[in-house]
Amino acid sequence: SLRARGLGGVRLVISDAHTGLKAAIARVFEATWQRCRVHWMRNALAHVSRGQHTVVAAAIRQAFDQPDRAHAGETWRKVSEQLRPRWPKLADLMDASEHDVLAYMSFPRQHRTKLHSTNPIERLNKEVKRRADVVGIFPNEASIMRLIGAVLFEQNDEWQTSSRYMMVEAFAQIDTEEIDPILSINTKAA
Repeated sequence: SLRARGLGGVRLVISDAHTGLKAAIARVFEATWQRCRVHWMRNALAHVSRGQHTVVAAAIRQAFDQPDRAHAGETWRKVSEQLRPRWPKLADLMDASEHDVLAYMSFPRQHRTKLHSTNPIERLNKEVKRRADVVGIFPNEASIMRLIGAVLFEQNDEWQTSSRYMMVEAFAQIDTEEIDPILSINTKAA
């Protein structure tokens, strides 16, 4: 329905690993899919004893600190091989998800901290819920739409001005013809 409402030019969609959502992204938008790095890390650390979380997470994060996608992939595979003798399931997960977790590395460096997870949209959803909980009971559907619309406008202004959520100038590195949107979806909020 997003495409039908006019959304186009999507280059990257960030979401959790919902199979149907991934298929729709590929079919409808023909966009790159980025698995939320935060959620992936939680899944990965489930294969490791709690006492080893810090060490394993630090080893994996080496890939995220690389200057580009090629070096990140190389580091990712090295770390996977280092972890394989002790945690083969974790290494298998890393092998299977390298492209999904590192997709954001192909975008401008200054945007990467915003692109690797669904955290920004999750924070927005939490703020909408917090504001709706304060009101409690809405007299009609229009009143909740006004409240949610106001929260979304506030967040848009915040992203556009004070925090400069994403530097528009850097999009020229992606495509000099047009600025392509990047879509972040949190399926848990629905």
